[in-house]
Amino acid sequence: MDTDVVISGAGPTGLLLGTELALAGVRVRILERQKRRHGQSRALTLHPRSIEILELRGIADRFLAQGRTVPSWHFAGLSRELDFSVLDTRHGYTLFLEQARTEELLEERARELGVEISYGHEVGSLTQDEDGVEVAGIGPDGDFRLRAAYLVGCDGGRSKVRESAGIGFPGSDGTMSSMLGDFAVVDREEIAAAGRVPVLIAPLSGGLTRLVVTSPERMRVPATEPVTFDEFRATLVELAGTSFGIAEPRWLSRFGNATRLAENYRSGRVFLAGDAAHVHFPAAGQGLNTGLQDAMNLGWKLAAEINGWAPPGMLDTYHAERYPVGRLVTGNTQAQTLLLELTLVPDYQRPVAALRGLMDSLLEIPEVNARLAGLVSALSTSYAVPDGDPLVGTRVPDRPLGPGGGRVSDLVHSGTFGYVGDDAAQIAEAWKGRITVADSRLENLSEALIRPDGHIAWVRRENDPPDAALREAAITAWAGAPERAAVRR
Repeated sequence: MDTDVVISGAGPTGLLLGTELALAGVRVRILERQKRRHGQSRALTLHPRSIEILELRGIADRFLAQGRTVPSWHFAGLSRELDFSVLDTRHGYTLFLEQARTEELLEERARELGVEISYGHEVGSLTQDEDGVEVAGIGPDGDFRLRAAYLVGCDGGRSKVRESAGIGFPGSDGTMSSMLGDFAVVDREEIAAAGRVPVLIAPLSGGLTRLVVTSPERMRVPATEPVTFDEFRATLVELAGTSFGIAEPRWLSRFGNATRLAENYRSGRVFLAGDAAHVHFPAAGQGLNTGLQDAMNLGWKLAAEINGWAPPGMLDTYHAERYPVGRLVTGNTQAQTLLLELTLVPDYQRPVAALRGLMDSLLEIPEVNARLAGLVSALSTSYAVPDGDPLVGTRVPDRPLGPGGGRVSDLVHSGTFGYVGDDAAQIAEAWKGRITVADSRLENLSEALIRPDGHIAWVRRENDPPDAALREAAITAWAGAPERAAVRR
């Protein structure tokens, strides 16, 4: 094998996946078709669960130091915002951080761990057999071929990996489009005096300002059609009565609401993550965040398989757990987009205004607000087990660990499982290198096994009697057999 894992795509999903694999000692190479980072930022935010998973690896501070936090967010652009600050998390906010900077920080971490990143290498096709995957493509020096144990497509909505693997991508074509523009020159006084206008305005680094618009007159233009400066300026005047003095555009782009979800996130030794697995309108900024969470779910499982200790069926849990999340995200973004789209259609404006007013009133109810906040932030994501303990599959809030000091996240900084309970020393010895332990307790639990992605794998409640055989079976189901010799495969 040339390497253990090839990742196609050096966006946020591919970079985080690369760091996860390298953390576990897996040889990984990332292939990126672009010759260099373009510096453009389609996404601008990291939501609470994304910040939490960075905290699980001890690197959240790098990102927090570069961004700006806000405690609330929106759903479908409704007036009543979602309140992230009331959620059970240390990170009850959205972090404004441009995608370009997020990628720079993730690449910095990947290179620290020895990940090989090859720019100017585009994957064109693949063939796989029982032992591995052969990847063919074109690079700076011409055609190339690589052989790896596994291939992961993190190569976006037009994924060559997905297409070559024969994975279906059903869904709906776009019915509307919006435009974004990053400008070096704007009239800031005019922006400040504008009040509430149907234009998203966000300051970017380097003195740039982003404006996002959806024009009733231009919303049916295909997302593939280039945006012109004159078109963008005319749309601003149409919507806000002013062009805000825009000049010196640095990036103009159009994006639509085409929505698709891969039929399967796995085909043999080939996996999909991020936009290669799901595309949708960027309603509430969930796309990049969902991709990061895909990577966190897949990374430790793939590493366990390669390092020889994964229980049978471990890799199948990736699709089983993440596909339903993709379905939730594509579903809620379609609902949000419809609320936006119909406000722009004259025949529907009055009834949709009434519907949006009703939605605003519902968001005044704390339980409703928290429900949607949990959905958008991904803090409510659960990999529940049918007929199992309701805690199993839920995320663990980053609680202090008690007298011993530290927090829950400290247990999984190195990508291992975490164990909290009275038999910490015994567990550490039996699953050496796979489980990090703390001789402590979580609230109302005698024991808990925490997955590397921060979700609960197994618990014993305070009133349940100890059962060594049951515990060993439960831990083995996730962390492999105790004291088993690991053979790389």
